[in-house]
Amino acid sequence: MCHTTGLGFAAIARVTEDRWITCSVKDSLDFGLAPGDELPIKTTICDEVRAANLPVYIDHVEKDDKYCNHPVPVLYKFQSYVSVPIYRKDKSFFGTLCALDPKPASVSTKEVKDMFSLFADLISFHLDAIDEKAKVTEELKEELENTQLREQFIAILGHDLKNPIATTRMSADIMLKFSKEEMVKRNAAMIKSTSFRMEALIDNILDFARGKLGEGIILQKKEDNALLEKSLKQVVNEVKAVSPEREIQVEYKLEKSVNCDHNRISQLFSNLLSNADLHGDEKTPVTVNVESLNGEFKLEVRNNGSQIPTEAIEDLFKPFYRDVAKTGKKGLGLGLYISLEIAHAHKGNIEVHSAEDETIFTFAMPLV
Repeated sequence: MCHTTGLGFAAIARVTEDRWITCSVKDSLDFGLAPGDELPIKTTICDEVRAANLPVYIDHVEKDDKYCNHPVPVLYKFQSYVSVPIYRKDKSFFGTLCALDPKPASVSTKEVKDMFSLFADLISFHLDAIDEKAKVTEELKEELENTQLREQFIAILGHDLKNPIATTRMSADIMLKFSKEEMVKRNAAMIKSTSFRMEALIDNILDFARGKLGEGIILQKKEDNALLEKSLKQVVNEVKAVSPEREIQVEYKLEKSVNCDHNRISQLFSNLLSNADLHGDEKTPVTVNVESLNGEFKLEVRNNGSQIPTEAIEDLFKPFYRDVAKTGKKGLGLGLYISLEIAHAHKGNIEVHSAEDETIFTFAMPLV
């Protein structure tokens, strides 16, 4: 504005009924004001601009009928002057955009008025943007704090739930071992299979909470193919306990040593196998191939059943995604998400291929 009009001083001022405060300033006249400095409100024309809600443009004070005898130009020794009101988005008065110079200047032209009006609008927009940013930042901070509290609560709750589940399973094992009544054994077996399902759900919740809290999937790797195979067989037994009618065919070809976290791989396998059991054709077996060949460990789970739509495959591994294939059979939708996180932690991946009558989930990771 100073460059365009030739005026040597310009400022943005916060103006109220009793205060005039410099917000920003350009001073080539050594006028002596810096941001934060104040002038007595009654010694400013900006006070009149606030009261009248009208801008003031003075080309030459000595030739201006209204301001030639005004005390403010005499006090501050200026001849040309501009003061334009700045309004907030809610129409409230914020302050003024003002400029002055001891020499006369042509400031009452349409071009200069339009320029000052435009800059006043831009300043108003900028002020609103600052307020909006501060509001959004505060809301985001609060939401992040609430999210952390929720996830910490979930993690603590999940951890505490494991103790009663372990007690429940132990009690079911005792009933299966010592009871002679068939009905008691059937119910004990049901309780035990349910405990496996509950533990799997809690593990998924805990992993999800850890991931959101920044810990991610923590691995404890070791090379022990016998232990890995034993863990995978335990998963098969657990799924069979939940679905005793389901036929599961497994083939193991662990020829090369696999460096992995066998507990995590078993968790991944449990999620894939449970998913195949839930969505596969009940009359056909689920087939599993486990092999370590050609520098790669591969775990493949196949089931017959309806084809997964292409658009659904893109969402399968998102948290809380659920596709209810059978009435009453649905979970939290975290299993496949956690499985993929485990795969990535092992520098591997999970791919899905679904045709009209067969769906294949394949986990693969490098041996080295």
